[in-house]
Amino acid sequence: MADAETQALATETPVVVTTIAGVREQIERARAAASSRSHGTDARVPVALVPTMGALHDGHLALVDRAAEIADVVVVSIFVNPLQFNDPADLERYPRDLEGDLRTLAGHGVAIVFAPLVDELYPHGDSQTRVTAGRVGTMFEGRSRPGHFDGVLTVVAKLINSVGPQRILFGQKDAQQVFLVSQMIADLDMPLAVEVVETVRDADELALSSRNRFLDARERRAALTLPHMLEAAQSAADRGIDAVIAAAQSAAMGEPLVEVDYLAIVHPETFLPVDDDYRGPARAIVAARVGATRLIDNAPLYLP
Repeated sequence: MADAETQALATETPVVVTTIAGVREQIERARAAASSRSHGTDARVPVALVPTMGALHDGHLALVDRAAEIADVVVVSIFVNPLQFNDPADLERYPRDLEGDLRTLAGHGVAIVFAPLVDELYPHGDSQTRVTAGRVGTMFEGRSRPGHFDGVLTVVAKLINSVGPQRILFGQKDAQQVFLVSQMIADLDMPLAVEVVETVRDADELALSSRNRFLDARERRAALTLPHMLEAAQSAADRGIDAVIAAAQSAAMGEPLVEVDYLAIVHPETFLPVDDDYRGPARAIVAARVGATRLIDNAPLYLP
């Protein structure tokens, strides 16, 4: 291994790679180095991938730290994927700070950061072959952002093929994305497992999101409407679906800065809305625009 690469691994500062060929080469080197340090007594997976779009925060670090617990080599991808944006202004506005992200990752056991340019993943422009997300992909987030999940699944499939991980990690905050990626991996017989890490929240219970930085102080307070809606839904779960929806909607009333896009109770195995008389585990999902910023959140429910 080159001296610079050895030093990077020793100080836990990730090597930055921008090409598919480069990331594959670096993974092989990192795996060989990990193998030489291992005594073959643990059950760690060889490679774990944490896909991100950058603008990293403590929610991402929870994924990274979990990956470091379970894998010999941790790869974090940083790529703002144009296929999942249907609003060019939103794509342009999405925060990008690779240097800051590298500082955030230092000391967290990341061997490699895969930060390709758009031309590397889409050398011929928009990919002509895409993974389609099916019925669930057109609902909720997919209804508000047509084609979004086709773009997500396409880039995740490309990242999996580029990195070759045995484990891929996502946060529970993006519940619909987690469901659809898990479904893609199962449907296409991809040889890896999804690990889901619980949503990380600030002290005031707002779910961490790269988009939170767009909120001013008043909007930040208003954004607490989302976790309050979920708390109200959980509190009403023993009274049935109608009570759950009513309680959550009531928690959103009177906040002029919050415009609720959707509120739904879905089955964890299908991500489809449950029937009015449903009993058992479920998940409450909500999306809302707070000022000019769109936020999502979710929480588990049990309807006895």
